[in-house]
Parts: sequence; C-alpha cells; structure tokens
Amino acid sequence: MRFSHVYVEKDVIDHPVTKKILNTLKRSVVIEIERYGDFFNRPKQNYLMQKKSLNIILAKKKYDIIYEGSYMCEDFGNKDFYHTSNILNCIYSCDYCYLQGMYPSANIVVFVNIEDFFNEVDKLTQDRKIYLSISYETDLMAFEPFTGFLSMWIDYAKKNKNLTMEVRTKSANVNIFENIEIPDNVIFSWSLLPQPIISMYEQLTPSLDMRLMTIKKAVEKGLKVRISIEPIMYIENFEEIYKDFIDMLFNKVPHQNIHDVNIGTFRMVKEQAKKIEKLRETSPIFCYETEIKNGICTYKNDEYMKDFVYNELVKYIDKERVFVK
Repeated sequence: MRFSHVYVEKDVIDHPVTKKILNTLKRSVVIEIERYGDFFNRPKQNYLMQKKSLNIILAKKKYDIIYEGSYMCEDFGNKDFYHTSNILNCIYSCDYCYLQGMYPSANIVVFVNIEDFFNEVDKLTQDRKIYLSISYETDLMAFEPFTGFLSMWIDYAKKNKNLTMEVRTKSANVNIFENIEIPDNVIFSWSLLPQPIISMYEQLTPSLDMRLMTIKKAVEKGLKVRISIEPIMYIENFEEIYKDFIDMLFNKVPHQNIHDVNIGTFRMVKEQAKKIEKLRETSPIFCYETEIKNGICTYKNDEYMKDFVYNELVKYIDKERVFVK
C-alpha cells in the first residue's frame, strides 16, 4: 500500500499512531497541515482521478465520533445500534459505493486519536449494551497492516462486555485472526456477491474465491462470521448467476458455521445517486431501471431480487438467521 504524500495535522504529529503509520510509509512525502478539512473538503476535486493516486491525511477527530445507526442499514434486531469510523474512504473502488457521492475527495483520512473513540464507547456502554459497526465508511481489515486499528478495537472489545462489535470487510487478510485472540462479542461480516458482479463493479477487491478461503479459515478458528449479500446488483441472467453463487457459498462454507446472513438490494440517497451517475458515466450501474422510493434510489424490481435471493438462501439456512433490508 503506497501513498505519494502524507498530510499530517500539526496537533497529531507526535501521536503514537502517527509515528507508526509514518514509519510504515517511509517513502511518502510528509507535509504538515493545520486542519484536515482545508485539504479534504476543498471544492472541484476529481474523485476518480484521485482514486488512481491516493494521498493519506492523518488527523484528529474532535466531535461526532459515534453516530446512531442509519435506517438504511440492518440493525439485526438491536435496539441500541451505532456506527463509527476511524478512517474515511476506502482503498477499494466499487462503482456502487455511496462514499463517492458523500465526500468531495477520494483521499484517505485516518483519525489517529483512537483513544477518544474508546472513551465515547465507554460512555455509551456504562449502563447498557450496544451494537456498534466500526467499518461502514472504510475497510479496517484492509488497512490493518499499517494502522493496527482493528487489533486495537478487538483488544478493546475484550474488555467491554456491553459491546457487540461488527467488522464489515471485503478483505482477504487472514493475519488478523491468526495472530490474535478474537472475543465472542466481535462479528466479522464479509460482503459477498457473485464473481461476475465483483468483476463488473468491485475494482481492486479480492476475488470471491479469495474471500471464501478467508471465511473458511475464520470459521475454522471459531469466529462469528456473518455473510452480507449486499448490495444485490442486477445483471443479465440474474437468477442463474445468484443461484450458482449461493450454491457455491454453502458448498465451501457449511451453513452451521455461519452466524447469520443479511441481504439488501442496491440503494442510496437520491442526491448521492445523482452525483455517482454523473461521476461514473460509463458504469452500468444505472443502465437498469431504477426509481426513487421515499427519497431512496433503488431498482424498480428490488423486491423481486430480494425475494429470489432470500428463497435460495433458506434452502440452506434457517429463516431466523436471514435478515432482509
């Protein structure tokens, strides 16, 4: 993982995480800045051009550290559902990713003050249990080799029994669960789609085979593994492709080893969809019929798509373990 330039807020230049990252990125040019927003939020940036040559920004998160879970995300029956992210943006480049419609820049922002994130979770869990997703806006597992954040979160989760923590990922990095003990209150959620969808929409991500091999190693270690089949994307020969994909999934990973599964079709806020449609004019995302439902852009036949995938899943796994959004 290479970045030509690393921009560092002066306030965090001596932070231990900053030193760790800079030690890993020795070939990068380091530039001190006052505030990350002045660089990250400047107007008229070209998101796709930046994706071809990413820079990284090391900063301090000063407020709004923990957010209530979005109604667009699956809460898995948890009343107190929250999400947070130490990192903004991702090393992958998925055509359908909502982040490109949300942020003006593709550059990576790393909030090094992870101790403040833990302090906020401490406050929330003083007298109640919460469900916290820590990787909606990035892939912490993919960034682990040079940030070490996921290991720190796992170590924190061991000490906080009022916390259930979800780690969403497309990564095939097996080192994280081969090298450290994973507590029972951590759930690894792998985003999976058929390989033709991965090839069409998920640039730079590991193949389906690589992810399945990683999942197999995870369940062999006794980890709680969730399968996230979303966003379900339309493709020609949809039924055949998704049926073969689900058959392959359960052929390689026995259903009894899977904690649960969640499914959901492609969807995003209409304003984000408009930005992405303009940004990715050559992508097939919007070649199929979409519509706006209550301010959300999704496929016209999204219910059929969800029903088809659901009916294939319940051939292998109990209905009680399948969540549909």
